Amino acid sequence: MTAIDELLRRNAEFGEQAPGDRSSAAPSMHVAILTCMDARIRVFEVFGLAHGESHILRNAGGVVTDDAIRSLSLSQRKLGTREVLIVQHTGCGLEMVTEDGYKDELVEATGMRPPWAVEAFRDVTASVRESIERARRNPYLPHTDNVRGFVYDVFTGSLTEVTTG
Repeated sequence: MTAIDELLRRNAEFGEQAPGDRSSAAPSMHVAILTCMDARIRVFEVFGLAHGESHILRNAGGVVTDDAIRSLSLSQRKLGTREVLIVQHTGCGLEMVTEDGYKDELVEATGMRPPWAVEAFRDVTASVRESIERARRNPYLPHTDNVRGFVYDVFTGSLTEVTTG
C-alpha cells in the first residue's frame, strides 16, 4: 500500500468526523496562517483550529514569497481575512542549505538553474522579521496592520513572537 492509498483509507474512515463549519471558503476567524511545510508542525493542533476557521498556507520555510503573497491577496480581497499569522520554526531545513549551494546542486542534476529563490536563512528570527516586513509593505495586501510573526519550537511546542523595529 502506498502512502497515498493509506491517506485515502484514513479519509474514508475519519473524513467526516473533523469538527467545524465547512459551509464557506471564507474563514470564520478572518485569519490566514502561513507556516512551513515541515511535518512536525501540526497547524490544527498547535492553534486548536476547527475546519472553517482559518486559511492555512504552507511552503518551505514559511517564508513570505511571491506565491504566498498571491494566496494572501486572494484570501484578503476575496475571502475576507484581515490578519496574517506567520510561523517559522526551530530546526528548519532551510537553515541547512545555502541559496547558491542548492541552486548549484540543481544545475548539476538537471542542467538548469531555477529562476526562484530558495529563501535559505541562518537565523530564523531574522527570517520571520523579514517575512513580516514583506507582508506589511506589499501593495497587494489591503490588511497589513495585523501581520504578526512567531518562531515555533518543534520540541516544546512553544511560540515566541518576533517583533519588528
